[in-house]
Amino acid sequence: MVKFISTSLRGELVRISEPVRELISKTKYKIPEGTNVSVKTMVESLLPNENVEKEIKTEIVDFSLCCAALASVLDEKNETLLSWVPKQLSVVGKHAFEDLSRVLEEEKESLVVELLPQVVKLFKERIKESSIDSKDEDNEISAASARTPVGYAIVAAHQFRWFVTQVGFPELGKLCSLVIPCALTTLDHWSPAVKGQGMISFIHLAKNVNAAELGWYEDVILDICCRNIACDDMLWHHVVEMSVLVLTSTQQKNPRSSWFEKIMNEMLSHLERQPRDKERYIIWLELIEPVFSAMGLVLLAHFRRIFPLLFQWMHKDDDKTILLVLQRILTITKLTWIRNSPYIERLVDELIITYKEAAMRRAREEIRKDVLQILILLHKCKGLQFEATWNKYKDDPNLSAIAPSLCSEKMAMVAE
Repeated sequence: MVKFISTSLRGELVRISEPVRELISKTKYKIPEGTNVSVKTMVESLLPNENVEKEIKTEIVDFSLCCAALASVLDEKNETLLSWVPKQLSVVGKHAFEDLSRVLEEEKESLVVELLPQVVKLFKERIKESSIDSKDEDNEISAASARTPVGYAIVAAHQFRWFVTQVGFPELGKLCSLVIPCALTTLDHWSPAVKGQGMISFIHLAKNVNAAELGWYEDVILDICCRNIACDDMLWHHVVEMSVLVLTSTQQKNPRSSWFEKIMNEMLSHLERQPRDKERYIIWLELIEPVFSAMGLVLLAHFRRIFPLLFQWMHKDDDKTILLVLQRILTITKLTWIRNSPYIERLVDELIITYKEAAMRRAREEIRKDVLQILILLHKCKGLQFEATWNKYKDDPNLSAIAPSLCSEKMAMVAE
């Protein structure tokens, strides 16, 4: 940092903190039931106080932590202990940190990078205070909360996530050894509110560092992904996205890696337990494509679990689900050509039913287009086996629009 005379710098710090202080004081706050922590008081205590002098470096760190806590709410969609912060206050907190970087004559990212070694240690300690010690069989959530209220860990996790997401490629890669241990600590915590911030941090990491930089930690990160798949509903999107990104980044060149099998089995087990949970299966269908692509032919080993789920979802009452299922089936067909599979006849039957049901759907043209594309591809890769099943339907008047396409495909195959 540029060396300022501390009195001058402190005056600037007090000045840029005033809008934050004023807005916080006007914001209504009620301590949530079940907690004895006043998050508002905690955040206010981080502002510089004209009547209490601290070392200037400490005041800069504290003010940065205040800004991080407020700014972290901007991207938060779930109800948390920081939900009392209105958008206006969150924006003011974000701008105050930018003002601090200008006062210190540093780029915002550079200031975050300089502060991270100091604040990450604080975050990790605060999160661990209310964690459960896995080695202590008698240690329970209530006991952990009694030692230190979980509110402190939740705020620290939000601050940590905000700091991490302010740094991009390539700078973030240089900080992996500092950031990843703290992110792992958040995922080891029992509170979903703490875990969620760690997952968002890992998602950002996976998008902004290269595979080699993650490589030192890949096994421990993938293990913690596995252990968190059976998570709270509010975390499902985060844990699937995190698992997909880390898995495909670190194991891309090794489709037979045991991690593909472990994580796919964990996800499928969870989906099999709740096959009617629309929010869960839509998220999975939207995000799983890169894993399918990375696994390639290895997907064959999972057909007995994947296809029963896809067949069930293929006939749901919303167009989005049907289109997602068809897109994933098309990918699986392209990657594997459904080799040595007993599912060909069932797949053709289900596709024909879906084609007919599309007549009553708003997205019928898109659905029928996708069904036909899959049928043509199945005809190409399975030949006589496909035709044996298709013969049951070739004279069906409801399928007259697709029969010519399949016939012309057959003629093309013969010509070849």
